[in-house]
Amino acid sequence: MHDIIETAGAKIALTEQGSGKTALVFLHYWGGSGRTWRHVAARLGDAHLLMPDLRGWGASVANDERYDLDAMADDVGAVIAAKGLTRFALVGHSMGGKVAQMLAMRGLPGLAGLVLVAPAPTAPMPVPAEIRAAMLASYQSAEGVAQAIGVLTHGPLSDEDRAMVTEDTLGGADGAKRAWPETGMVADLGQGLSAFDGPVTILVGAADKVENPDRLRALYAAQLPQAKFRVNAGAGHLSPLEAPDSVADACRDMLGRLSG
Repeated sequence: MHDIIETAGAKIALTEQGSGKTALVFLHYWGGSGRTWRHVAARLGDAHLLMPDLRGWGASVANDERYDLDAMADDVGAVIAAKGLTRFALVGHSMGGKVAQMLAMRGLPGLAGLVLVAPAPTAPMPVPAEIRAAMLASYQSAEGVAQAIGVLTHGPLSDEDRAMVTEDTLGGADGAKRAWPETGMVADLGQGLSAFDGPVTILVGAADKVENPDRLRALYAAQLPQAKFRVNAGAGHLSPLEAPDSVADACRDMLGRLSG
């Protein structure tokens, strides 16, 4: 089912499937959309899944032209409220993972668990300004996106997935393309994440060139000591496309833990 949810500053396109008392809400990476999760969703049967396009991506529009993390988090909270969810886990990938952590730090009502897929951490990412500028430049042309895919993935994507990634990336709003490398990835969310005491699973590709597995393991050992840490062999940064079986397994495990 497809829907449009009007929030305080945006119109958020939402794909929803399945039903159940406990839902999974999927938050995509910088350059993606709700359909980034399609292979994962296809493996989860009739589980209750919500896959929004974050503002400025896919079919979502930021009426107020804000593309910062707080605005994205506000939208997600509004979507969850509009759908009447009372118990759910957030499944956040990269930028979406940082949004998920922000919502956990806010104490979002009903949030019971986190699945973080190659998450951008709460601390600023140590990426030089010239590299961040190059990241933005790569999202301006099909050739640039092809180069970005080469960095983000370990093995080849299918032709269909490459076309989807290219379309989603190039179709993003200019402000959404700029916000993550210019401000989002260097934003410091502070130290409040450790207050979240629900179950957490963290997945990262063994060949991820964006989020180093050893670095993430060390960071989250202190912040989320309860977290299960999984490494996807043979995957790079785009595990939802490269390793959907592993991501779906983590989602099923989370649903089981929250239902037990």
